[in-house]
Amino acid sequence: MKRFHVHVAVPHLQDSIRFYSTIFGSEPSVVKPDYAKWMLDDPRINFAISERGQTPGINHLGFQVDSDAELQTLHDRLQAAGSGVLEEKGVSCCYAKADKYWVTDPAGVPWETFHSLGSVPFYHAESDTAESKATCCTPAKPDQQASTCCA
Repeated sequence: MKRFHVHVAVPHLQDSIRFYSTIFGSEPSVVKPDYAKWMLDDPRINFAISERGQTPGINHLGFQVDSDAELQTLHDRLQAAGSGVLEEKGVSCCYAKADKYWVTDPAGVPWETFHSLGSVPFYHAESDTAESKATCCTPAKPDQQASTCCA
């Protein structure tokens, strides 16, 4: 089963956690010093926010799947769309490890399709350097394919 995924960059994490918890009627399932995530069933969505010095707003959209077979089906659809697909296997970002595929839609919006493989105790790299803070959950610009991001 697929779950819609939205990741929003926010300027103030705690303010945003209060706001979205009120809207969703639920506290986040994951809270870290720079990140929060709600795994909602109504609507079925993986909604994540992060405070990592990025421009506030939609960071990327996507679909989370429950199996490798579902991920392969989405991969086939992405290839058929003719947008160029970037594959990432076993990457760690946003406190999770995942296999994923990235495309950029015609309007320049990055789309991530992914199958989560488990959690990790760090946002992007075990040593959270300035470089890793800048690359994790920072989809590529429209003229590039994509960049490592979040599950």
